[in-house]
Amino acid sequence: MPERIVVKIGSSSLTSEEGGLNRERIRFFASELAALHLGGCDVMLVTSGAVAAGFRQIGYSSRPKVVHEKQAAAAVGQALLMQAYQDAFSGFGIVAAQILLTRADFSNRRRIQNAQMTIEELIKQRIIPVINENDTVATDELVLKFGDNDSLSALVAAMTKASKLVIITDMDGLYTEDPRKNPQAVKIERVDQISPDIMKLAGGAGSAVGTGGMRSKIEAARIAMRGGVQTFIGKVQDSGDLPRAVEGNGRGTYFDTKLHSLPMKKQWLGFHSMPQGRIIVDDGAANALLEGGKSLLPAGVTDIQGEFLPGDVVEVKSRYGETLGRGVVNYAAWQIQAVAGLSTDEVKRRIDISRIEVIHRDEWVTLK
Repeated sequence: MPERIVVKIGSSSLTSEEGGLNRERIRFFASELAALHLGGCDVMLVTSGAVAAGFRQIGYSSRPKVVHEKQAAAAVGQALLMQAYQDAFSGFGIVAAQILLTRADFSNRRRIQNAQMTIEELIKQRIIPVINENDTVATDELVLKFGDNDSLSALVAAMTKASKLVIITDMDGLYTEDPRKNPQAVKIERVDQISPDIMKLAGGAGSAVGTGGMRSKIEAARIAMRGGVQTFIGKVQDSGDLPRAVEGNGRGTYFDTKLHSLPMKKQWLGFHSMPQGRIIVDDGAANALLEGGKSLLPAGVTDIQGEFLPGDVVEVKSRYGETLGRGVVNYAAWQIQAVAGLSTDEVKRRIDISRIEVIHRDEWVTLK
């Protein structure tokens, strides 16, 4: 079976600091992707760059910050971006196809299944899917944006059961400190678990033309690893760098995983769904969910946040504020409020409920 690879390229790698497409760089990346494709790999490209490509063309002096201006720039830039990719790939006899997605697409099971089937058919026909966020309709709220497409690439990799995710950046991996400020900083070659200490190394924002930074890339690696996908974060600058990164000899950091890919239902629940509220649980319930493989019962609930109905997805947090996971809830918010902390017998006396579990273990995914 061909190896399936998702490659993510950010705005800063495709455009100049002043804005506009750097067609030479696009041709270079197309040649690297073509090497994988012609070598027999199933290749998917997740690309940023629409806003950065379009804002000069539309007449703005700098990258816009107002939502409707960014959406207008994306509307112009997306066409320019796809044209550049089509031209670059055509030199290798490769056809590229455009797919635009939003976070809302991932939160709807039917829509994301349709997107998955489309991608599968394109791959079957030896066409490279070029995937981007649909900036012209996506809102700019933090919870609905993909972070310069870093998390989008991880979601696509998990959804399509890719074996590897390659996130291209201007840094050759993760360091103990910023190597531009401290030449004594040490590069971390491999990570097998994303701990709080690893997250502290991630730093902050990205470049002037992009929105992602190392932190969003590590968050993406976390999603991919949870889906059983090995992730590489690093540089692809010279000819052959991308195939070398896929082979395990890249200029960056590898995020390994011993986890098996989650079933599609669990992937949707853990990474694609939009939680409608939060449930706070005590230490005993947290341990039962994380270590015991148990369902969540009303006795373990200490508080709720938000309004939700039976069948909605909710986030579960510990009393310390840690996110433990997500699940499909069997209670309305007001029902949980009425019976939180009570025994099973007392719950049955107080309310009429079809299932006693607040969240059944079959409808639960751990994210901690």
